[in-house]
Amino acid sequence: MLVLRSKAARARRLTVAGILLAAFCPLLTLPSSAATTPARGSAYMGMGVVAHDGRGPLPTGVLAAQTEGVDVSAYQGNVAWSTLWTSGVRWAYTKATEGTYYTNPYFAQQYNGSYNIGMIRGAYHFATPDTTSGATQANYFVDHGGGWSRDGKTLPGTLDIEWNPYGAECYGKTRSAMVGWIAGFLSTYRARTGRDAVIYTATSWWTDCTGDYGGFAANNPLWIARYTSTPGTLPAGWGYHTMWQYTSSGPTVGDHDKFNGALDRVQALANG
Repeated sequence: MLVLRSKAARARRLTVAGILLAAFCPLLTLPSSAATTPARGSAYMGMGVVAHDGRGPLPTGVLAAQTEGVDVSAYQGNVAWSTLWTSGVRWAYTKATEGTYYTNPYFAQQYNGSYNIGMIRGAYHFATPDTTSGATQANYFVDHGGGWSRDGKTLPGTLDIEWNPYGAECYGKTRSAMVGWIAGFLSTYRARTGRDAVIYTATSWWTDCTGDYGGFAANNPLWIARYTSTPGTLPAGWGYHTMWQYTSSGPTVGDHDKFNGALDRVQALANG
Protein backbone atom coordinates (compact mmCIF):
# COMPACT_ATOMS: atom_id res chain seq x y z
CA MET A 1 0.00 0.00 0.00
CA LEU A 2 2.84 2.33 0.73
CA VAL A 3 4.19 1.75 -2.76
CA LEU A 4 0.85 2.46 -4.37
CA ARG A 5 0.46 5.73 -2.48
CA SER A 6 3.98 6.75 -3.58
CA LYS A 7 3.20 6.13 -7.23
CA ALA A 8 -0.06 8.04 -7.04
CA ALA A 9 1.59 10.97 -5.35
CA ARG A 10 4.34 10.96 -7.96
CA ALA A 11 1.78 10.89 -10.76
CA ARG A 12 -0.03 13.85 -9.24
CA ARG A 13 3.24 15.77 -8.94
CA LEU A 14 4.14 15.03 -12.58
CA THR A 15 0.69 16.11 -13.73
CA VAL A 16 0.94 19.43 -11.90
CA ALA A 17 4.48 19.96 -13.19
CA GLY A 18 3.32 19.29 -16.74
CA ILE A 19 0.52 21.81 -16.47
CA LEU A 20 2.87 24.45 -15.10
CA LEU A 21 5.45 23.76 -17.81
CA ALA A 22 2.85 24.01 -20.55
CA ALA A 23 1.65 27.30 -19.12
CA PHE A 24 5.13 28.78 -18.93
CA CYS A 25 6.52 27.49 -22.25
CA PRO A 26 5.08 30.34 -24.36
CA LEU A 27 6.53 32.85 -21.93
CA LEU A 28 9.93 31.19 -22.13
CA THR A 29 10.08 31.15 -25.93
CA LEU A 30 8.68 34.57 -26.75
CA PRO A 31 11.58 36.70 -25.47
CA SER A 32 14.07 34.57 -27.42
CA SER A 33 12.17 35.15 -30.65
CA ALA A 34 11.75 38.87 -29.94
CA ALA A 35 15.42 39.27 -29.08
CA THR A 36 16.55 38.06 -32.51
CA THR A 37 14.80 40.90 -34.35
CA PRO A 38 16.00 44.41 -33.43
CA ALA A 39 13.75 47.44 -33.43
CA ARG A 40 13.38 49.30 -36.71
CA GLY A 41 15.80 52.20 -36.84
CA SER A 42 18.48 50.52 -34.73
CA ALA A 43 20.58 49.20 -37.63
CA TYR A 44 24.09 50.49 -38.14
CA MET A 45 26.94 50.08 -40.59
CA GLY A 46 28.43 46.61 -40.30
CA MET A 47 25.68 45.22 -38.11
CA GLY A 48 25.74 41.84 -39.84
CA VAL A 49 29.43 41.44 -40.63
CA VAL A 50 30.55 39.30 -37.69
CA ALA A 51 27.51 37.01 -37.83
CA HIS A 52 27.89 36.33 -41.56
CA ASP A 53 31.59 36.78 -42.35
CA GLY A 54 33.21 36.33 -38.96
CA ARG A 55 36.10 38.22 -37.43
CA GLY A 56 39.84 37.76 -37.93
CA PRO A 57 43.05 39.45 -36.76
CA LEU A 58 43.45 43.20 -37.09
CA PRO A 59 45.74 44.53 -39.83
CA THR A 60 49.30 44.73 -38.53
CA GLY A 61 51.11 46.76 -41.18
CA VAL A 62 50.51 49.55 -43.67
CA LEU A 63 51.55 48.78 -47.24
CA ALA A 64 50.58 52.21 -48.56
CA ALA A 65 49.44 55.55 -47.16
CA GLN A 66 46.15 55.11 -45.33
CA THR A 67 44.08 57.54 -43.28
CA GLU A 68 42.18 56.44 -40.19
CA GLY A 69 38.45 57.06 -39.94
CA VAL A 70 35.38 56.05 -37.93
CA ASP A 71 31.69 55.53 -38.59
CA VAL A 72 29.08 56.23 -35.94
CA SER A 73 25.34 55.97 -35.32
CA ALA A 74 22.92 56.56 -32.45
CA TYR A 75 24.39 53.42 -30.91
CA GLN A 76 27.47 55.46 -29.86
CA GLY A 77 25.51 58.42 -28.48
CA ASN A 78 27.54 61.60 -27.95
CA VAL A 79 31.00 60.94 -29.37
CA ALA A 80 34.28 62.14 -27.84
CA TRP A 81 35.58 63.73 -31.03
CA SER A 82 38.59 65.37 -29.38
CA THR A 83 39.78 61.95 -28.16
CA LEU A 84 39.41 60.48 -31.62
CA TRP A 85 41.24 63.42 -33.20
CA THR A 86 44.13 63.03 -30.76
CA SER A 87 44.33 59.33 -31.63
CA GLY A 88 44.81 60.14 -35.32
CA VAL A 89 41.29 59.84 -36.75
CA ARG A 90 40.85 62.34 -39.59
CA TRP A 91 37.53 61.46 -41.23
CA ALA A 92 34.12 60.23 -40.06
CA TYR A 93 30.75 59.14 -41.33
CA THR A 94 27.54 59.50 -39.32
CA LYS A 95 24.32 57.59 -39.84
CA ALA A 96 21.68 60.10 -40.89
CA THR A 97 18.70 57.99 -41.89
CA GLU A 98 17.20 54.54 -42.32
CA GLY A 99 14.40 53.72 -44.73
CA THR A 100 11.96 56.62 -44.71
CA TYR A 101 11.00 56.24 -41.05
CA TYR A 102 14.11 57.06 -39.01
CA THR A 103 16.54 59.90 -38.39
CA ASN A 104 19.47 59.68 -35.99
CA PRO A 105 18.72 61.69 -32.81
CA TYR A 106 22.47 62.19 -32.25
CA PHE A 107 23.12 63.34 -35.80
CA ALA A 108 23.88 66.98 -34.99
CA GLN A 109 26.41 66.16 -32.25
CA GLN A 110 28.10 63.51 -34.37
CA TYR A 111 28.05 65.16 -37.80
CA ASN A 112 28.83 68.70 -36.66
CA GLY A 113 31.14 67.57 -33.86
CA SER A 114 33.46 65.75 -36.24
CA TYR A 115 33.48 68.76 -38.57
CA ASN A 116 34.18 71.22 -35.77
CA ILE A 117 37.16 69.23 -34.48
CA GLY A 118 38.72 69.37 -37.95
CA MET A 119 37.69 66.07 -39.52
CA ILE A 120 36.37 65.56 -43.02
CA ARG A 121 32.89 64.17 -42.51
CA GLY A 122 30.03 62.55 -44.38
CA ALA A 123 26.63 60.95 -43.78
CA TYR A 124 25.28 57.50 -44.54
CA HIS A 125 21.89 55.93 -45.13
CA PHE A 126 20.97 52.42 -43.97
CA ALA A 127 18.99 50.96 -46.85
CA THR A 128 15.79 48.97 -46.33
CA PRO A 129 14.82 47.89 -49.86
CA ASP A 130 11.74 46.07 -48.55
CA THR A 131 10.00 49.24 -47.33
CA THR A 132 10.12 51.88 -50.09
CA SER A 133 11.88 52.48 -53.42
CA GLY A 134 15.53 53.43 -53.81
CA ALA A 135 14.57 56.82 -55.24
CA THR A 136 12.25 57.55 -52.31
CA GLN A 137 14.92 56.67 -49.77
CA ALA A 138 17.57 58.75 -51.56
CA ASN A 139 15.29 61.79 -51.34
CA TYR A 140 14.63 61.12 -47.67
CA PHE A 141 18.38 60.84 -47.05
CA VAL A 142 19.19 64.12 -48.80
CA ASP A 143 16.35 65.89 -47.01
CA HIS A 144 17.57 64.72 -43.58
CA GLY A 145 21.31 65.33 -43.51
CA GLY A 146 22.65 63.38 -46.47
CA GLY A 147 23.38 66.31 -48.77
CA TRP A 148 26.74 67.49 -50.01
CA SER A 149 28.53 70.83 -50.40
CA ARG A 150 31.89 71.69 -51.92
CA ASP A 151 33.42 73.05 -48.72
CA GLY A 152 36.41 70.71 -48.74
CA LYS A 153 35.25 68.97 -45.55
CA THR A 154 32.09 67.14 -46.62
CA LEU A 155 32.26 63.71 -48.22
CA PRO A 156 29.58 62.38 -50.59
CA GLY A 157 26.79 60.40 -49.00
CA THR A 158 27.11 56.64 -48.54
CA LEU A 159 24.53 53.97 -49.29
CA ASP A 160 24.88 51.29 -46.61
CA ILE A 161 23.52 48.18 -48.35
CA GLU A 162 24.05 44.96 -46.42
CA TRP A 163 22.30 42.12 -44.59
CA ASN A 164 18.75 42.79 -43.51
CA PRO A 165 18.69 42.80 -39.69
CA TYR A 166 14.89 42.66 -39.66
CA GLY A 167 14.21 39.68 -41.92
CA ALA A 168 15.31 37.91 -45.11
CA GLU A 169 18.95 38.54 -46.03
CA CYS A 170 18.16 40.13 -49.42
CA TYR A 171 14.98 41.93 -48.27
CA GLY A 172 12.80 39.57 -50.29
CA LYS A 173 14.16 40.84 -53.61
CA THR A 174 15.51 38.95 -56.59
CA ARG A 175 19.02 39.84 -57.67
CA SER A 176 17.82 41.90 -60.62
CA ALA A 177 15.28 43.71 -58.46
CA MET A 178 18.01 44.52 -55.92
CA VAL A 179 20.25 45.95 -58.64
CA GLY A 180 17.32 48.05 -59.82
CA TRP A 181 16.65 49.31 -56.29
CA ILE A 182 20.28 50.34 -55.83
CA ALA A 183 20.35 52.02 -59.24
CA GLY A 184 17.27 54.06 -58.31
CA PHE A 185 18.90 55.26 -55.11
CA LEU A 186 22.19 56.16 -56.81
CA SER A 187 20.67 58.01 -59.75
CA THR A 188 18.37 60.01 -57.50
CA TYR A 189 21.19 60.90 -55.14
CA ARG A 190 23.30 62.14 -58.04
CA ALA A 191 20.41 64.16 -59.43
CA ARG A 192 19.85 65.81 -56.05
CA THR A 193 23.49 66.52 -55.09
CA GLY A 194 25.64 66.36 -58.21
CA ARG A 195 27.77 63.64 -56.60
CA ASP A 196 27.98 59.90 -56.98
CA ALA A 197 27.28 58.16 -53.67
CA VAL A 198 29.73 55.78 -52.03
CA ILE A 199 28.56 52.15 -51.75
CA TYR A 200 29.24 50.39 -48.44
CA THR A 201 28.83 46.62 -48.60
CA ALA A 202 30.40 43.22 -47.95
CA THR A 203 31.51 40.99 -50.81
CA SER A 204 29.55 37.96 -49.61
CA TRP A 205 26.30 39.95 -49.33
CA TRP A 206 26.87 41.62 -52.69
CA THR A 207 27.43 38.25 -54.34
CA ASP A 208 24.35 36.69 -52.76
CA CYS A 209 21.94 39.57 -53.29
CA THR A 210 23.05 41.21 -56.56
CA GLY A 211 24.65 38.23 -58.29
CA ASP A 212 28.00 40.04 -58.01
CA TYR A 213 26.82 42.84 -60.29
CA GLY A 214 29.70 44.99 -61.52
CA GLY A 215 27.93 47.90 -63.16
CA PHE A 216 28.31 50.49 -60.39
CA ALA A 217 32.08 50.30 -60.06
CA ALA A 218 32.86 52.91 -62.71
CA ASN A 219 31.19 55.76 -60.82
CA ASN A 220 30.59 54.78 -57.21
CA PRO A 221 33.51 54.47 -54.75
CA LEU A 222 33.59 51.21 -52.79
CA TRP A 223 33.63 51.03 -49.01
CA ILE A 224 34.28 47.40 -48.20
CA ALA A 225 33.40 45.70 -44.90
CA ARG A 226 35.73 42.93 -43.73
CA TYR A 227 36.90 42.46 -40.15
CA THR A 228 40.30 40.87 -40.61
CA SER A 229 43.84 41.66 -41.71
CA THR A 230 43.10 42.42 -45.39
CA PRO A 231 40.11 43.69 -47.38
CA GLY A 232 40.05 40.38 -49.26
CA THR A 233 38.28 39.76 -52.56
CA LEU A 234 36.27 42.77 -53.71
CA PRO A 235 32.85 42.70 -55.40
CA ALA A 236 32.78 42.45 -59.20
CA GLY A 237 33.89 45.51 -61.13
CA TRP A 238 35.91 47.23 -58.43
CA GLY A 239 39.66 46.92 -58.87
CA TYR A 240 40.36 48.65 -55.58
CA HIS A 241 38.53 49.88 -52.49
CA THR A 242 38.32 53.52 -51.42
CA MET A 243 37.50 52.79 -47.78
CA TRP A 244 37.68 49.68 -45.61
CA GLN A 245 35.80 49.06 -42.37
CA TYR A 246 38.25 46.70 -40.71
CA THR A 247 36.91 46.36 -37.15
CA SER A 248 33.93 46.95 -34.88
CA SER A 249 36.06 46.82 -31.74
CA GLY A 250 38.44 49.76 -32.09
CA PRO A 251 39.31 52.34 -29.43
CA THR A 252 36.87 55.09 -28.30
CA VAL A 253 34.44 54.20 -31.09
CA GLY A 254 34.23 50.55 -32.10
CA ASP A 255 33.80 50.96 -35.86
CA HIS A 256 37.15 51.95 -37.38
CA ASP A 257 38.01 52.36 -41.02
CA LYS A 258 40.97 53.01 -43.29
CA PHE A 259 40.89 55.32 -46.29
CA ASN A 260 42.96 53.88 -49.11
CA GLY A 261 45.21 56.92 -49.44
CA ALA A 262 46.75 59.83 -47.60
CA LEU A 263 44.73 62.74 -46.22
CA ASP A 264 44.97 64.64 -49.50
CA ARG A 265 43.02 61.80 -51.18
CA VAL A 266 40.28 62.11 -48.56
CA GLN A 267 40.15 65.83 -49.35
CA ALA A 268 40.01 65.07 -53.08
CA LEU A 269 36.94 62.87 -52.58
CA ALA A 270 35.32 65.62 -50.51
CA ASN A 271 35.97 68.21 -53.23
CA GLY A 272 34.63 66.01 -56.00
